[in-house]
Amino acid sequence: QVQLVESGGGLVQPGGSLTLSCTTSGFIFRLYAMVWYRQAPGKQRELVARITSGGLTNYTESVKGRFTISRDNAKNTLYLQMNSLKPEDTAVYYCNRPTFPLSWGQGTQVTVSS
Repeated sequence: QVQLVESGGGLVQPGGSLTLSCTTSGFIFRLYAMVWYRQAPGKQRELVARITSGGLTNYTESVKGRFTISRDNAKNTLYLQMNSLKPEDTAVYYCNRPTFPLSWGQGTQVTVSS
């Protein structure tokens, strides 16, 4: 069964950190680029960070230097380390493949607030 399960979100104060995980199943994870997206209330879903099958990464400008995307192919898991969080990072975070996208998971809520 093909599945994407995001976890690790929560409520954090500005300047804090969180690490998100995306556990995958049902496809050969190591062969695919993967992406973290986020969707804030009333806004469209946006790409946050991307990692190729070979480990090359890129980020949307607003998170550069603060977020780090990584993957563990042995665990079929994608990660997003988020540091120096800002209120504008508040959103539901999702993972997916940028090509041949899968059905969306439930996402994980990140709320940055004092």
